[in-house]
Amino acid sequence: MIRQAIQTGVAYDPKQEEAALVYKTREGEDAAFRALISRHRMRLVRTASNILRDPVEAEDVAQESFLKAHRELHRLRDDRAFGSFIYRICVRLCVDRLRVKRAEPSTLEPADDSASGVVENRLLVEKLLNRLPPDLRATLVLREMEQLSYEEVANIMGVPVGTVRSRLHTAREKFRALWVAATDFRM
Repeated sequence: MIRQAIQTGVAYDPKQEEAALVYKTREGEDAAFRALISRHRMRLVRTASNILRDPVEAEDVAQESFLKAHRELHRLRDDRAFGSFIYRICVRLCVDRLRVKRAEPSTLEPADDSASGVVENRLLVEKLLNRLPPDLRATLVLREMEQLSYEEVANIMGVPVGTVRSRLHTAREKFRALWVAATDFRM
């Protein structure tokens, strides 16, 4: 489509291309849905992995997201919004999985002095993120790790922007308190 846009002198619009793929998928073209999957798969896996902190489970959620999107495609009102649609499904599935998981009692282990500081901090961040409630964790990951705007997070989470701001404030405060407690424990 990019080549066609260049040849005809018409501006390339990825949203229009996506809308065409959604339309073809609705008409039963498997190749069109495979194209949608290849466009969005890596982003979904990365996001799910950041929220769930488990790459294997993230792959499962991404696959489940595409299956659900295919079943629910009739609900999509604007074919150009497939990216937001699939992303919203993925985040909600992640939050649902986090809610289902039983809170495991975890204790913070003393840090190994021989470990690299970067790896050690990354592991600690993962452990502390696991201790946040699912909605706060998802909000924090989407805003801070995925670098989405408040409006995008609100759209994905299905809540008003004010709720996103409130959840983000609470998530940052809780994470900060967990960080301080964990790093004081290590010293």
